[in-house]
Amino acid sequence: MTRYGDGLAVVTVTYSPGDTLDTFLSTLASATTRPVSVVLADNGSTDGVPERAAAEHDHVAFLSTGGNLGYGAAANLGVRSLPDSVGWVAVANPDLSWGVGSLDALLEAAKRWPRGGAFGPLIREPSGTVYPSARLLPSLGRGLGHAVFGHLWPANPWSTAYRQAAASLEERTAGWLSGSCLLLRREAFDSVDGFDPRYFMYFEDVDLGDRIARAGWLNVYVPEAEVVHIGGHSTKRASSRMLAAHHSSAYRYLSDRHRGPLWAPVMLAVRAGLSLRLKVLTRSG
Repeated sequence: MTRYGDGLAVVTVTYSPGDTLDTFLSTLASATTRPVSVVLADNGSTDGVPERAAAEHDHVAFLSTGGNLGYGAAANLGVRSLPDSVGWVAVANPDLSWGVGSLDALLEAAKRWPRGGAFGPLIREPSGTVYPSARLLPSLGRGLGHAVFGHLWPANPWSTAYRQAAASLEERTAGWLSGSCLLLRREAFDSVDGFDPRYFMYFEDVDLGDRIARAGWLNVYVPEAEVVHIGGHSTKRASSRMLAAHHSSAYRYLSDRHRGPLWAPVMLAVRAGLSLRLKVLTRSG
């Protein structure tokens, strides 16, 4: 097993991120007092923004993935490109605004949780609303209840339990943490071979949280650290494709955990239900 140092790095996956990347990098400067390097794992940007950012900042490196590999696969390449002196890696979306001291707060929490493998901050939307970013794992029943009723009846009991929105804003463990901003203990990330590259987009963070826990690590929510998720600049341009990717990933997650002939009829029904839900949401815009 590789022994890592105590260095800190940030990996972000870019895909024509636009001017949100400037905000990401400028606010990162106040997120930690420690030296931090940044890897832009680029999935084929055409706007020239990632290349320009790397040219303008000595601590920022541009890493071409060779194509649009998806979020998890690109993040894995970014982490693997780091030297062994880096033992802490923040994987974050490029459309993120870092709160002052947010990374330092996550690193301080890591000292309190020696078995913590992933640490997630409190995430706010641009409106100031707190996004439920530390959730329970989606069991078959809870996941289907959320999928069926979440759009039409947001306050349904399945979605409420799954999102953990009513949970107190105290430091605690969670089933999984939003992949839009994660501080990862590199040893823990290695122990599960990183993100599962089969997830092109969505549910790669749910899957990672589950596997990290199965490997004996903890997913820790740290609301003392705050960030703002500005919104998906690149995904706004392909909302129907992203919706399809979300449903495909949801099915992959559930089917991976319910294998065998006894589960086959159930998973067939799940696939049909998700397909119907996708059609309804696509038609409703």
